[in-house]
Amino acid sequence: MQAVWLEDNALSLRQDIPIPAPSSGEALVKVRLAGICATDLEMVRGYYPFTGIPGHEFVGEVVTAWGDTKLSGCRVTGEINITCGQCRACLAGRRTHCEKRTTLGIRGRDGVFAEYLTLPLENLHCVPDAVDDEAAVFTEPLAAALEIQEQVAIHPGERILLIGAGRLGQLIAQTLALTGCELQVVARHDAQRKLLEAFGIATIAEGEVQAGRWDIVVEASGSAPGFALARQAVRPRGVIVLKSTFKGNSEVNLSSLVVDEISLVGSRCGPFPAALRLLGAGRVQPKPLISGRYPLSKALAAFDKASLPGVMKILLEPG
Repeated sequence: MQAVWLEDNALSLRQDIPIPAPSSGEALVKVRLAGICATDLEMVRGYYPFTGIPGHEFVGEVVTAWGDTKLSGCRVTGEINITCGQCRACLAGRRTHCEKRTTLGIRGRDGVFAEYLTLPLENLHCVPDAVDDEAAVFTEPLAAALEIQEQVAIHPGERILLIGAGRLGQLIAQTLALTGCELQVVARHDAQRKLLEAFGIATIAEGEVQAGRWDIVVEASGSAPGFALARQAVRPRGVIVLKSTFKGNSEVNLSSLVVDEISLVGSRCGPFPAALRLLGAGRVQPKPLISGRYPLSKALAAFDKASLPGVMKILLEPG
């Protein structure tokens, strides 16, 4: 089959990858659409050592499902952490932190920038008929956006600053806006601001951010300067939610975090059922974020496009 291959921080397009064979309890899924996200771009830059097929945002169609013929032909999306179910983390209900986990297109398991993929049946979620492919492909990042509210109680009227209005930041903004909080978003590009304003979400220039004003600051820019701004903006006893991954290190004054009693919350994967419900109800609108669709055969050009400043979601489709 045709697939994108990542090795030694370089991408190539290959035609010689065997169609994967599902193991017991897994399904073979034909990819309908896949999305390029910031993590995929950071993987190419060396964020995490990986050799294989990258990509983890997808909607597909089940070809075969081990022991569950009812799933055959169903449109699905899937959770990206493949877990053992037996380690201490799994038994304690922390399955996304399984001690033996592999992660779709990131760690120890080929991903979705290919014609086919395999995933355990327990990772799959059927896509409602009301959610078309172009919306369904956003399920994984939308779930990641919703994880913030799983981890931090957000109340109407609280002052929340979101730093970063890229692919994930736009979804975070839409989900936070549903809480009734006082939300403002630091957006770097005009196109980002226009997207937010279309949803009635207020933006703010970086130079206008007042120090120590915000109850909760969500850092989604994927940059060291973004964290520095978050630290400046949060009030004493406030919360900083770290929502992005990037290659490199940030300098942190730990003493100031202690003195101001700042809570740091790392946040990544989130609830798929809630994401699909929001998409089905039309309460989140991801399709305006699509900047382009490319056939899989043009994947390298798609990555080039996705890496340009201000570009939102680039989708790959078979062909």
